[in-house]
Amino acid sequence: MKGMRKEIIKQELHDILKSAFAKASIQSEYGMTELLSQAYASDGINFTTPPWMKVSTRDTNDPLSLLKSSKTGGLNIIDLANYNSCSFIATQDLGKVLPDGTFQVLGRFDQSDIRGCNLMAVE
Repeated sequence: MKGMRKEIIKQELHDILKSAFAKASIQSEYGMTELLSQAYASDGINFTTPPWMKVSTRDTNDPLSLLKSSKTGGLNIIDLANYNSCSFIATQDLGKVLPDGTFQVLGRFDQSDIRGCNLMAVE
């Protein structure tokens, strides 16, 4: 909720949405202004990237050490669609890359900046 109300975990949000919209499926998009490409999770959990985009995880205590598959760490994004711009981003998102190449977003680093779009109206 980007600092506007109590933060909840993804599963809580999914549970609220599923109870309000019983027949709807939850799908998610992962992207950011700095990237030209997006990843999509048709199941709401496991994100798939286009072939020109790669996600890896790094050790949260050593940003130069990449982690093996299924280990939780900071998400690194390489987006080759960002021609003539920054094609590599080390995010403050926590996640893991699975053996099939999909990835999960599990949260944010503690004390990380609140970033991204917020479509919530405030009075």
